[in-house]
Amino acid sequence: MRRATAQDVPTVVDILVSAFYEDPTWAWAFPDPDLRAEQHRRVWTLFVEGAVRYPWVWLADNDTAAAVWLPPDSTDMSEEQEAALEPLVIELVGADAPRVMETFEVFERAHPRDEPHFFLSLLGTRAEHRGRGLGLALLADNLREIDRLGIPAYLEASNPANVALYERYGFAVRSSFTLPGGPEVATMWRDARPVV
Repeated sequence: MRRATAQDVPTVVDILVSAFYEDPTWAWAFPDPDLRAEQHRRVWTLFVEGAVRYPWVWLADNDTAAAVWLPPDSTDMSEEQEAALEPLVIELVGADAPRVMETFEVFERAHPRDEPHFFLSLLGTRAEHRGRGLGLALLADNLREIDRLGIPAYLEASNPANVALYERYGFAVRSSFTLPGGPEVATMWRDARPVV
């Protein structure tokens, strides 16, 4: 794996667009299949540009998978990027903007703030490489780095099918929330683990 830089943002975004196109949560948030890829591209670009401010965005070998982590006490986006999110969503989905913004707000409210932790914002594998364990291998490598620092980790599983996969890597379901008129999302926590 390698750390992504600002120059890698388009590559990371390409991976995420491919990975999340049929995701139960993000396909629901952006339901038009003809527009979704470009909508996702614009939104994920904002999130990846925010995250790449920190050295915790990772790419797997051959750019097949990407992991977007936020270190403890960081923010998803700069103030300028946060200010750009709602106008972007209005541009992308028009009258559906309140529903999409509420989706982001529900995720934000569910996020625990009581203990410093690494936050796995996005993890995805290009669709044509899915099922080979490439994203999970990247996750395992990332978690080894996080374990060396002795810090817990948190994520939100936007696809219920991934909960069992994350459990294999030490995450446990902490809670869940249902998006307004939409799918259920599990929140998952992994305690800090000593390096052996």
